[in-house]
Amino acid sequence: MSENLLQLRGIGLAFAGHTVLQNVDFHVAPKAIVSLIGPNGAGKTSLFNCITGFYRPQRGSIVLDGAAMHALKPHAVTAAGIARTFQNLRLFREMTVLENVMSGMHCRTRSGAIGAILGLPSQRAEEREIAARAEECLRFVGLEEALWQRDATTLAYGHQRRLEIARALATRPKLLLLDEPAAGLNAGEKQDLIVLIRRIRDEAGIGVLLIEHDTGLVMQISERISVLDHGVMIAEGSVAEIQSNPRVIEAYLGQDDGEADFDL
Repeated sequence: MSENLLQLRGIGLAFAGHTVLQNVDFHVAPKAIVSLIGPNGAGKTSLFNCITGFYRPQRGSIVLDGAAMHALKPHAVTAAGIARTFQNLRLFREMTVLENVMSGMHCRTRSGAIGAILGLPSQRAEEREIAARAEECLRFVGLEEALWQRDATTLAYGHQRRLEIARALATRPKLLLLDEPAAGLNAGEKQDLIVLIRRIRDEAGIGVLLIEHDTGLVMQISERISVLDHGVMIAEGSVAEIQSNPRVIEAYLGQDDGEADFDL
């Protein structure tokens, strides 16, 4: 594995002459938990979209574990080892909980359409393998078997959040991107989320990069924090370094008179 699992250099992105990201350098070490924070409109989701292939930056490079990502389409980025969740849940309606997770494994399947139509033994064996992997992911995120055959959209909101993480894990990623994973969760669910993210890193060996507005959660879980403001990376460092950084206090919290209040 490379020194950095993910490395971005000089990323530039603009729409209709409006600069969204400007010369962004950024990295995630192997098996690290890194948070990306910043005010609304800072460019955080745009950076996620560049990493995952939804946007193609006009300048710069994106490298995952030594392989270039910045010219790949989203499905190829997923196959290469980057999975993500979204701020707004994107579960498949009229699909069960189990089927939603199984759908996340399409990038790893080997049997083609002919095998599926003919019901070849290899295709049936692969379906069993996919189902077993999906069940493993559901158990990992704490969704009990009694929920697996329910329509995914009938789950409690906190369970839907876990389901989306399970579907992302089913792709067998090297790096998991979480976009506002604590949005809509109560205090107890947020603490459970912290435990789950740490297990993803410690037990599954997957690096985690998250965008999160809940600064209390960010400060509890992050090993490193990066701060965007108006498309520019203005600070990177440990929790303590970010808490006391004057540029972060001014840009992110709108304060300039002492240490930032990060809701600790």
